[in-house]
Amino acid sequence: MLTSFQKKLNNLKVKSKILIIAGSDSSGGAGIQADIKTATCLGSYSMTALTAVTIQNTRGVKSVVSIPSNEIYNQIIYTTKDIKPDAIKIGMLHSTQVINKVYKSLNKIRIKKIILDPVMIAKGGSKLINDQAIKVMKKKLLNKVTLITPNIPEAEVLTGIKIKNKNDMIFAANKLIEFGVPNVLIKGGHLESNNLYDIFVNKNEIKIFSNKRLKTKNTHGTGCTLSTAITSFFSCGKTLKKSCELGIKYVNSAILTNPKIGKGHGPINHLNSIDLKKIFR
Repeated sequence: MLTSFQKKLNNLKVKSKILIIAGSDSSGGAGIQADIKTATCLGSYSMTALTAVTIQNTRGVKSVVSIPSNEIYNQIIYTTKDIKPDAIKIGMLHSTQVINKVYKSLNKIRIKKIILDPVMIAKGGSKLINDQAIKVMKKKLLNKVTLITPNIPEAEVLTGIKIKNKNDMIFAANKLIEFGVPNVLIKGGHLESNNLYDIFVNKNEIKIFSNKRLKTKNTHGTGCTLSTAITSFFSCGKTLKKSCELGIKYVNSAILTNPKIGKGHGPINHLNSIDLKKIFR
């Protein structure tokens, strides 16, 4: 017979399985470390394929060490042979070779729900992808994924459109749809305004998510966290638009309760969705 404590623990079941293809962040606030924290806190089981090791802290990126592209491919194929993911989140793809191998692996494993966070620039301003890789990403990956989640600088790089307001965001999103992406979520954090706008666009609708801007420098890893949160909700069976809404709420709560760690752009609080007191105290 189960005790009340065991019954509570029994409710903490894995809701879905996701594969995360991304680079690491040695400071733990972004990259695959943030992805795993987010997925775990939202009830998803994480498999990973590491694309690069970054040496960084909250003040910037010191260097990037690439994982051989064949080994990235092998991580994806070998892992999914055993555990089939319900969805895939793709983060840092920093070279043409890496993008080509990921593209090849996606063709082989044939997972339908794929979220691409086109990581190009670190929070401190360091560029994390070369120009040729961006061209290959646009040609091969954009029509392969379900949703792309660029911030404004990334959307500008991908579309060549200068974004200064909400209308520009919608225009850039429609340009990405012309490239073959069925759904776009452009994150508006880089616009200077009291309200923050994230805009979801596809051929049938436009949805603007509006939230009050939280004044803090501790926003390291928000892009990684949001895309993984969306992937987690989407993998559990929620609609894509609802997944975006819930992912944005999760990130805003994580920013609001940030732990104030580090001397630069500090991490957010991935644990904000968990109430440990009810079970463990």
